[in-house]
Amino acid sequence: MFNTNLTADSFSTQLLRWFADHGRHDLPWQHPRSPYRVWLAEIMLQQTQVQTVIGYFNRFVSRFPELADLAAASTDDVMQHWAGLGYYARARNLHKTAQIICLEYGGQFPQDPDLLQQLPGIGRSTAAAILAQAFAQRHAILDGNVKRVLCRYHGIHGWPGERKVQDLLWQFAEQHTPATHVVDYTQAIMDMGATLCTRTRPRCVDCPVNHDCYAHNQNCVSQLPTGKPRQSIPVRSTRMLVLRDAQGRVLLEKRPPSGIWGGLWSLPETSEESDLQTDCQQRWGLTIEAIHAGIPFRHTFSHYHLDITPLYLQVKNPGFCVMEEDRWLWYNNALSDRPGLPAPVTVILNQLSELDGL
Repeated sequence: MFNTNLTADSFSTQLLRWFADHGRHDLPWQHPRSPYRVWLAEIMLQQTQVQTVIGYFNRFVSRFPELADLAAASTDDVMQHWAGLGYYARARNLHKTAQIICLEYGGQFPQDPDLLQQLPGIGRSTAAAILAQAFAQRHAILDGNVKRVLCRYHGIHGWPGERKVQDLLWQFAEQHTPATHVVDYTQAIMDMGATLCTRTRPRCVDCPVNHDCYAHNQNCVSQLPTGKPRQSIPVRSTRMLVLRDAQGRVLLEKRPPSGIWGGLWSLPETSEESDLQTDCQQRWGLTIEAIHAGIPFRHTFSHYHLDITPLYLQVKNPGFCVMEEDRWLWYNNALSDRPGLPAPVTVILNQLSELDGL
């Protein structure tokens, strides 16, 4: 049975008082709090913690200070400045949305939630956060932090990803959102989830609403929110080929625009069953002169594990080899300015640099 005998005033008022003294007031996207910066931060903060985002955000806005700069940039440039944050569809959608806003809305963010949600990568909660933070409109948000706070405060059991649970959470989110001070309230409830009502080791003693919190009073904080039903995560395997020519350059392959690591530069892959010499001859016209096996490691996505075995191959080109310039790149690994690379590829190229330094 969840707690319903609460008013929006009691929750939001106490939360706003706590935020005034203990909230985060110096985040880079708050100064200035422009629609572009708020939107960028909201997209980056999806699936990523604030401390990780801050550095990426600062570098991103240094390169793309305004929406028009992002819209005019090349995909490679955008992906390069996103590389390492993961969930790369966010970066592709960010780029598309910037172009749509410049082309269809004169460079100004639409202030209608329905129009915002039609843009790539912007859902209901993200649209609400943009409108609340950038335009001071009253809209309830429901990101992961807010879901956790409301599940514990109201004693809501059931996985928040379930439709009926999510509908209930939206009702409480709407109830608690005040008519005024919505900018501070939106930040306050996110801060509370990020700093007090954390997933593990929550600081209930410091919570401004702990006396009304169902989970705190019923001693079941660790049980809420209800976890997602467990499913076995499949394991896949691949071999990543570090093909090096006589000049020490590494062959990189441009990933397709959609799918895993979409739009990034990666290493060519081959299955464990394929013959390396035949593969290199047929695909690139290259002959293998030496092979060194790297240390296998595992990279985990949200829906599967990928076991990667890096193979460092010294190759030579016996003749003229034609490769599409927009798909293949001979890259000098000694350069500090790398293109957008998936995290595992960065690990492998760093290992190559260490091997070269021996």
